[in-house]
Amino acid sequence: MMPWFKRVEKGISTPTEEKKETPDGLWYKCPECKTVTSMTEHRKNLKTCVKCNYHDRIGSKEYFAILFDDNKFTEMDEDMSSGDPLNFTDSKPYPQRTVETQRKTGLKDAVRTAYGKSGGRDITIACMDFAYIGGSMGSVVGEKIARAIDHARKTRTPFMMISKSGGARMMEAGFSLMQMAKTSAKLALLSEEKLPYISLLTDPTTGGVTASYAMLGDFNIAEPGSLIGFAGPRVIKETIGKDLPKGFQSAEFVLEHGFLDFIVDRKELKQRLVDLLGMIMPAAEESNGTAKTQKAAKSS
Repeated sequence: MMPWFKRVEKGISTPTEEKKETPDGLWYKCPECKTVTSMTEHRKNLKTCVKCNYHDRIGSKEYFAILFDDNKFTEMDEDMSSGDPLNFTDSKPYPQRTVETQRKTGLKDAVRTAYGKSGGRDITIACMDFAYIGGSMGSVVGEKIARAIDHARKTRTPFMMISKSGGARMMEAGFSLMQMAKTSAKLALLSEEKLPYISLLTDPTTGGVTASYAMLGDFNIAEPGSLIGFAGPRVIKETIGKDLPKGFQSAEFVLEHGFLDFIVDRKELKQRLVDLLGMIMPAAEESNGTAKTQKAAKSS
């Protein structure tokens, strides 16, 4: 049998049967600039490309580790799971899809909610996971976000929403669409109490999520290069029959047209959040304190 590797001048010959396969997961190849780096280095760089800064998709586990001090937080409603209100079946029954996705991803649904400290300041965070049925918004997603907002109101902490979603979950149809109104109403209550809401849009943020809570932030921010829109660019192009502008629906395009406040590199996310809250929370707390004093004076 011919050797798999042979260099006659060096006297090196490796028989095919002794060939060793390189284990999967050791290297990362950037889909944008094709730069190859080790997975260890890629993770150290918070899964952004060391050359072109392309932001790879990450989930709630990574975002919580980035934002919460020492990765310490208390998760809320962690065992909440979807029912099957419509007895929905496509290629498989919805309950079967739910069980299989939970087993595969280790997640109960497409959002996790938690509270803890970021830069020493108390904060409530909800973060979507694209790995769970495309980050689709179903009844559990809406309910967990609503409860997280209620927690922020009760504890008087700022609320942060990290969106990453393909839109409403078709397996729950109208029940999914109802979450748009429910979460928006809860955010209106948060606003009435003068508590800040920071919305971080990541790749991709589309559909009913964009049309509701993702774009309702006091500050709407995004990661570089994120796809942000309602319908996808292919659908829009086919509908209007025209070519779309370069960079259409990218975070940079959306920022240029006034729908974002700023774009933030993932490696700077926590510090930018801490700085932002440091500027707005003292004013908000002072305003709330004044309102409470006036209310107490009236009641007396």
